[in-house]
Amino acid sequence: MINKAVEKKLKFTKDPNDPDVYRYVMSPEQYSNLNQKKVIREAALRSGVSQGVMQACWDAADEVIKAWATEGHSVALPGLGTMRFGLRSKSVDDVNKVKSSLITSRRIIFTPDVDLKDELKNTAIVIACYDRDGKEVKRVTSAYDGDIEDNENGGSNNDNQDNNDNNGGQDQGGGSNNDDDLGDGD
Repeated sequence: MINKAVEKKLKFTKDPNDPDVYRYVMSPEQYSNLNQKKVIREAALRSGVSQGVMQACWDAADEVIKAWATEGHSVALPGLGTMRFGLRSKSVDDVNKVKSSLITSRRIIFTPDVDLKDELKNTAIVIACYDRDGKEVKRVTSAYDGDIEDNENGGSNNDNQDNNDNNGGQDQGGGSNNDDDLGDGD
């Protein structure tokens, strides 16, 4: 898995006198979007059934998952985790004010399976670091045991070397760190 760390100008306060600072902001590098047809073809190949049978199974599972989730169930996605529908809404102080217009967004909440989390945890990661001019300045790789190896300095890089704990508390794009929430970003 490849990630990018790009040097970007950031401002941590709304104070116009507060100077901008440059920080390396990490984000995953997405190779491509794999379409459903390719997924069906590969799953059929790996399972030894025809693409037509795999498509029929996928369509049936899709209908079951949607039906059960819209009925309020948390639905198991074998080998992946569970998903359920959720919502965000405004609160009111009086029961007579409760109405559907209080709903601000409808969401899909996904909770990954432990095995899927472990697979991600055990996946080697490469981080390509780019300065503000777009030039690659460093490359870091992790071993499968989760340790980060600093290729340029020849050692483990698990410690925060500059003792700066300014992590910001949120992932890039302002989303939450809650890995169970794959909602619409509200």
